[in-house]
Amino acid sequence: MKIAVIGAGKWGSALNYAFSQKNDVVISSRRKRDLPNFIPLEEALEYPYLVMAIPTQFVREFMRRHFKNRGQKILVAAKGIEVSSGKFLNEVYGEFVKENQLSFLSGPSFAAEVMKSLPTALVVSSTNLELAKEFANAMPSFIKAYVDDDVIGAEVAGAYKNIIAIAAGVCDGLELGNNARAALISRGLVEMSRFGEFFGAKKDTFLSLGGAGDLFLTASSNLSRNYRVGFNLAKRKRLEEILEELGEVAEGVATTKAVVEIGEEKGIYLPIANEVNNLLGGKEPLDSLKDLLSKD
Repeated sequence: MKIAVIGAGKWGSALNYAFSQKNDVVISSRRKRDLPNFIPLEEALEYPYLVMAIPTQFVREFMRRHFKNRGQKILVAAKGIEVSSGKFLNEVYGEFVKENQLSFLSGPSFAAEVMKSLPTALVVSSTNLELAKEFANAMPSFIKAYVDDDVIGAEVAGAYKNIIAIAAGVCDGLELGNNARAALISRGLVEMSRFGEFFGAKKDTFLSLGGAGDLFLTASSNLSRNYRVGFNLAKRKRLEEILEELGEVAEGVATTKAVVEIGEEKGIYLPIANEVNNLLGGKEPLDSLKDLLSKD
């Protein structure tokens, strides 16, 4: 397959490495990078297969300014919800391409470990299962790829686990122990599932690689940017300072705001997301803990 990875951050670079094992792959971004196989953006966007590793909040503007639909087959490798509209990524991309051109990647996958060829298993979700199989078959030998058709489930799980990862980071930053983190993650899985099922996601998706698998990984390791955001909030660092030190996008920050707004509008009970939103807004971590524990 002739694949162009769009987005040259750590995750885009890892996907470039992974897909290069079996395919003809290039990488590109808006700014020129000193990377192997880097080509100009206009040329890359003409490739028949695109892996989009663009942070969620920049997708609409990127597509509007740079993308022309030539029937390219797309694998979306970002996770989150657009804050300005409350739309899922399949809805945002759906404004520029047809549904049968889109597939979505989920599952436990730290970029640093992918770059070392360490084994993992991922899910490619699409309403077009033939397209999902094409991208799954293009994966390297160290990635076991599954396919399914629950796009909204994959999207919700991929977005929501970043919120729970922030909460888990706070939990560890406050040194509350392994019991507390395990309890938080398990209740986070329930909350994630409740949110997803409201939008028609399949319950089983949240027990799969893209749900529980990615959640357990992201909410229990300082390799996770969102976990580090929470950990440093617990150490009373300002959010602006934390994000500046990260030097990368922590999708959970914007996603939390979007999820809370959706929950308020739709009447969905989201206690963990609400407290994470309060924390990001400057609430004292121990006050959030007390309020969370007092929920009925």
